[in-house]
Amino acid sequence: MIGRLRRTYGRLRLGTRLALGLGALSLVVFAVVGTALTTYMRDYLSAQLDTQLAQAQMGQSKSIADYGTLSGKKYYSWFYAVYDVSEGAPELRKPEDPADLPKDVDDFTDLARAQTTAHSELLRTEYLRHAGLYRLRACEVEPGVVLVSAAPMDEIQDTVGELITIQVVAFGLALLALVVFGRGMLRRGLKPLSDMAHTARDITSHDLTDSGRLPVRHDARGGGPEVEELRTAFNTMLEHIDDSLAVRAEAEQRLRRFVADASHELRTPLMSVRGYADLFQYAAANAPEERDKHLARLRAEAARMGFLLDDLLLLARLDAAEVETPLRLAEADLVELAEQAADAFRVTHADHPLTVAPGPSSLRLRLDPQRIRQVLDNLLTNAAMHTPAGTRVSLAVSVANGAAQVRIADAGPGIPPGDRERVFDRFYRVDKARTRDRGGSGLGLAVAQSLVRAHGGLIEVTSEPGATVFTVTIPLAVVDKRPKEGKVRLT
Repeated sequence: MIGRLRRTYGRLRLGTRLALGLGALSLVVFAVVGTALTTYMRDYLSAQLDTQLAQAQMGQSKSIADYGTLSGKKYYSWFYAVYDVSEGAPELRKPEDPADLPKDVDDFTDLARAQTTAHSELLRTEYLRHAGLYRLRACEVEPGVVLVSAAPMDEIQDTVGELITIQVVAFGLALLALVVFGRGMLRRGLKPLSDMAHTARDITSHDLTDSGRLPVRHDARGGGPEVEELRTAFNTMLEHIDDSLAVRAEAEQRLRRFVADASHELRTPLMSVRGYADLFQYAAANAPEERDKHLARLRAEAARMGFLLDDLLLLARLDAAEVETPLRLAEADLVELAEQAADAFRVTHADHPLTVAPGPSSLRLRLDPQRIRQVLDNLLTNAAMHTPAGTRVSLAVSVANGAAQVRIADAGPGIPPGDRERVFDRFYRVDKARTRDRGGSGLGLAVAQSLVRAHGGLIEVTSEPGATVFTVTIPLAVVDKRPKEGKVRLT
C-alpha cells in the first residue's frame, strides 16, 4: 500500500507535489497552533473557575463560621460538603439541602482527608459519577472544619469543544484554499519550467541531420530571478549546441567536398596513366619509336599523382596534430631558407624576375626547415603560376612585434574579392579554366596554411590589381607540438 502511494505520488506533477507538501506542512502548523490555542483557553477558563471557587469559599467559610450554615451563598449546580476533622478522620455533616451533595461523596471525603495534612487549599479535577466533570476545592473554614466545594466544568468543556470545532472548520477551509490556490500559484510560477520542458521536447523531435540550427528558443519570461537565470542558461546552452551543430555541419560539408575533390583529382591522373599505358602497349607493338615519349608521360602522370597523394597525406597529418605531427623542429636560419627558396625559384621560373628585399643577415628560429622551405616554395610557385610571364616577384624577411615575417608579393592582376577568403581552401582554384598541368592540384596554399599553423603562426593575404602579398608570421618562440613520449609520430 505504501509503495503504491509512493509510486502514485512520484507520478504527480511538480506543482501538485509542492502544493501537497505545502498543505501537509500547513496541516502540521495548524495542528500545533490549534493545540496550543485550545490548551491556553482550557487553562485560562480553569484558572477563572478556580478564582470563582476561591471567592465563593471565602463567603461560605465566613457564613459557616458565624452562623453554621451556607444560606444565601450557594451557586446553581454546585456541590458543597462540610467535614469535621477534629478527631482526625473526616466526618460529613448533614447537608442543609440533599441537593448540596452528589450521590457519591468519596472524592469529597478523600480531598477533605488530604486537606487535614496540607498547609494550603487543595484543587482537583474529578469525574463524579452521575454528575460529570467537576472542579473540587478544599479549604479550612476554622480549626477542625473543612469545606469542600465542587463547580461543574461543563461550560469549560462546551467552550473548548466549540473552539475545537471552529478551529477544525477554519483550518480545514484555510488548508483547502491554500492547496487549491497554492497549486494554481505554483503552476503559474512553474510555467516557465514547463515551457522549457516543451522546448526540450521540440528539440528532441527536430531532425538535426538536415539542419545545423535548432529552430526553437525559450523566450517566455517570468517566474522570478531563479527561473530567469535558468532560462538564460537554457538559451545559452542552445546557442552552444547551435554553434556545435553548425561546426559539425560545416565540417561534414567540407569533408564531403574534400572527398569529392580528392576523388576527382585522383581520377584524372589515373585515367591519364591508363591511357598512356594503353598507348605504350600499342607503341611497343606497332611504333617502337613512340615508346619513350609515352613512357615519359606515364612517369610524369604517376609523379603528379604521387605529389598529390603526398600533399593529401601531409594535410591529414596536420589535421591530427594533437596526436601526431610531421614537424621535426630544429634550430634553423629563416633568412638562409628564404635565400635558398629564392635561388630555386630563379632557376625554375626564369621568366619571373625575383627581388629579395634587404633584411636581417640572420634570423635563427626553432622550426622544421624542410616544411618552412616547402611553404616558401609553394607561395613563390603560386605567384609564378597565377601571373603572366615577366611579372615581378619580391621576397622579404623581417622581424615585427616579437615575430618573424616573410612577405612574398607579386605585381600580377590580383585576386578577385570573392575568392580571397577561399584561396586557402583545399582544391580551390581562382581560375576555374586553368588546366591541371598549369594550375596545379589546388592544395599548395592549403598545405602552406596548415604548415604555418602547425608552427603556431599565421598566413594572410592582401590583394589588389598590381599587388598581391602573402604574409607568413611565425613567433620567435615556436611551440613544440611534437607528440609526447609513448605516442607514435608519422614521418
